[in-house]
Amino acid sequence: MIYDDARGLIRELVALERPFFNPVKLLVVGCSSSEIAGGVIGHASTYELGEQVARAALDLGREMGFACAFQCCEHLNRSLVIERAEAEERCLRIVCAVPRPKAGGSLATAAYKAMEDPVLVETIAADAGLDIGQTLVGMHLKRVAVPVRLSAKTLGAAVVTAARTRPPLIGGERARYTPED
Repeated sequence: MIYDDARGLIRELVALERPFFNPVKLLVVGCSSSEIAGGVIGHASTYELGEQVARAALDLGREMGFACAFQCCEHLNRSLVIERAEAEERCLRIVCAVPRPKAGGSLATAAYKAMEDPVLVETIAADAGLDIGQTLVGMHLKRVAVPVRLSAKTLGAAVVTAARTRPPLIGGERARYTPED
């Protein structure tokens, strides 16, 4: 159930088309399995729930052609799990740690185990973000982040917040943002 619901939320976020939105090439996901289960963030980590969310994002990423990064908890300074090839292609700073359910979180641990060659990086600038349980993924989004209202407001008992990014609109009242005359 959580796998299917997470997959639906991610598909809706990635497929959403609005003027100026950046195409989703990199999605950041943050998740509190404690909050999904109805507990308090950081106090009831459930590996199986983190695994379902990680699998949903990774499976959909392969199908739709985007990469995934998974935010660790505060005990690993909100570093991110990502495939080494993606980190190297983006010239991201790799850090040394291996997430565990109580130090990194269930989502990050499950993603690390599911990836081919996972590494942790300090920070990224993703095109879209899915925050499950108020884990604060906004720090890992490109400027400018635009909130997106998804059809479901929760995953399990966790509040869901989503955002897509767009380039900054610059100029004033005379500026035009489309090529029309």
